[in-house]
Amino acid sequence: MSVKSESWFLRPDEIVRTSRVPPGVEYHRVYAGEKRRFGRGIVAIFLLFAGLIVFGQACLAAASAIDSQLLGRTGFTPLQFAAGALSLALLIPYSMLLQRWLYGVPARSLHSVAGCFRFGVFGRALLVFGPLVLIVMSVGFFAPDDRIPWGTADLIAFFVIGMTLTPLAAAGEEYGVRGLMFRVVGSWTRGSLSGAILGITLTTVLFSLFHGSLDPYILGSYLVLFGAMAIITWRTGGLEVAVVLHGVYNVSAIVLATTLHLDLRGDLSSRGEIVGTPVNLVPSAGLAVITAIIWWTTRKSGPARTPAISSEQNVAVGSRS
Repeated sequence: MSVKSESWFLRPDEIVRTSRVPPGVEYHRVYAGEKRRFGRGIVAIFLLFAGLIVFGQACLAAASAIDSQLLGRTGFTPLQFAAGALSLALLIPYSMLLQRWLYGVPARSLHSVAGCFRFGVFGRALLVFGPLVLIVMSVGFFAPDDRIPWGTADLIAFFVIGMTLTPLAAAGEEYGVRGLMFRVVGSWTRGSLSGAILGITLTTVLFSLFHGSLDPYILGSYLVLFGAMAIITWRTGGLEVAVVLHGVYNVSAIVLATTLHLDLRGDLSSRGEIVGTPVNLVPSAGLAVITAIIWWTTRKSGPARTPAISSEQNVAVGSRS
């Protein structure tokens, strides 16, 4: 039987063969088995969103206490912004813990089908796609908007937080939704393709609505963003590319907003009241192009899969049985 050549873009630095990970399956099918385990999946999704809420409230409460009691500040401060980003970053270890506890799958397999974080894939995605995301995200900031006064210390603080914690916050969302939740929902069907379709659709719609806007342009941008991240995770067999794209997407928005002295607090706290414009869909067009490129590069190999059992391993397993 012929072996499909792997795309140059997805060549991993190494492959870590992990126990309790089924061989030769796509990323979203690692939890799949003879039993659908709907109940366990519902529990996993509930605990994921419960953790998201609890982490957010706890971190914001701590930040507010420090602001009011030690710094004498109120309102939206850099410390509260950092707390929000940190609460999302905590979803990375939390999602791994839920995977290990509920499904018995090693935590590191949540990175990718290679059983590790593929730094080569991450680096190539950053070099190839990072500039394009940065450019399309910048287009929307040419539109006039209300400016507010910013203090120098706050500008520097938001810049540092944006460059350090915002990428981790974006990664936390990917590990929670396109990682754990995508795998849970993707395991509920009999077939791999139907699992991918269900997982992509459900995670995209739910997480887009979770952001609280029904404006057609804003909601449309969320649907494209999260749908693209889910498709890319499926095709690449891991979270590295999605982490890069989502991270650059969020970092560029935060840094540009503070550079131009925009009302960052208003944009983040009143998403449901913001009226979108067609400009909001410009980044969506860029993400659609990137998704198409990744699909094209994997057209021959198909979605990346976990390592297959070699003949030597089959012999070893047979000798022990």
